[in-house]
Amino acid sequence: MRNLVAFFQATLDGYVAGPGGDLGWAHSDDPEFQEFVQGNARSGGMLLFGRRTYQMMSGFWPTPMAMERDPIVAERMNALPKVVFSRTLDEATWNNTTLVKGDLATEVRAMKSRPGEHMAILGSVSIVAQLAQAGLIDEYQVVVNPIVLGSGLRMFEGIETRLHLKLVSERTFRNGNVLLIYNPAP
Repeated sequence: MRNLVAFFQATLDGYVAGPGGDLGWAHSDDPEFQEFVQGNARSGGMLLFGRRTYQMMSGFWPTPMAMERDPIVAERMNALPKVVFSRTLDEATWNNTTLVKGDLATEVRAMKSRPGEHMAILGSVSIVAQLAQAGLIDEYQVVVNPIVLGSGLRMFEGIETRLHLKLVSERTFRNGNVLLIYNPAP
């Protein structure tokens, strides 16, 4: 069975985006952290998105600016297979993207049962909330950035039941970011 990982960059106060969707705080020029990001991009797998995150990512990664800023990550983001879950999109034009309009939990359960590499959700708060409540996420990777925003979009916005998690790994970067990896607790 394929693993499903939810990956977030979050602030110390639990936001994944600032007011108006601001993500400027999540970027770092730290070489150690950049190496980690590039390593994640090279790890392969399939990317899962909700509509809003898909539109944001597809508006940036295929551009010349993305190739100039981070050619390794841009190349992988464009090459990896992607799935966007949306009831409102009519088409998904980003390279290697499949549009899925069916029931989210049912579709992801079927995808997990097929052979293949891991799957990763990047951001997509509403997708994470639904799949977490359905018990379909195998691992949560959270990069905590040492900044407090005070408002914005919360990491687990929409979760209606408690999630019990077990810390399985952590890593501190020179820039102050901390990677925390959790599995669902039994």
